[in-house]
Amino acid sequence: MRSRPFPVVIAAPSGAGKTSLARALVERDPEVVFSVSATTRPAREHETDGVDYEFVDGAEFDRMLAAGELVEWAEVHGHRYGTPAHGIAAALARDELVVLDIDVQGARQIRRSFPEAVLIFILPPSGDELVRRLRGRGSELPEERRRRLRNARAELHAAGDFDYVVVNDDFESAVGALQAILAAERRRYPRLVDLDARLERIDREVANLVEQE
Repeated sequence: MRSRPFPVVIAAPSGAGKTSLARALVERDPEVVFSVSATTRPAREHETDGVDYEFVDGAEFDRMLAAGELVEWAEVHGHRYGTPAHGIAAALARDELVVLDIDVQGARQIRRSFPEAVLIFILPPSGDELVRRLRGRGSELPEERRRRLRNARAELHAAGDFDYVVVNDDFESAVGALQAILAAERRRYPRLVDLDARLERIDREVANLVEQE
């Protein structure tokens, strides 16, 4: 049974593993695509422009804002991030679910623009593990890491604004939880495209059988 597509927002404090989970979700479901955000943050060593992010300078980000090309944006850890509207529109037009790996501020903006969006908050199993993961990345200086941890404390209080919370204590279990959420959301009554017609058909069939009894 076909369902209407919808945006899926995955947000979390830095180090909780949301990007890895979002990527795994896309890789394992051919009907799910990844929304590539624009950012003024410099690319990390393993990142590819146009795949992980659209890496732009401040002037280009300002232009995108002025042109109304971003459906949401926020300044996080001293850098700006935004979601190009064209990527979401194109995915939904193809009947694909589009996954947005964004911050808490952006998640709230997406909910306002797309009330049908599903918001999922990723929690680390503990504070110690969050710090360990950030240190293990090796991509930030100690002061940057401290800033991310300070922001994480504020972001944790936003979990109640989300539809679902998934604890990333075991990666495969967390991916499985995300897949289960999407499977359930695809079966919500308002999303099912041909349900009314199917119900009418079944009703007619039952009525005919009743008359034959």
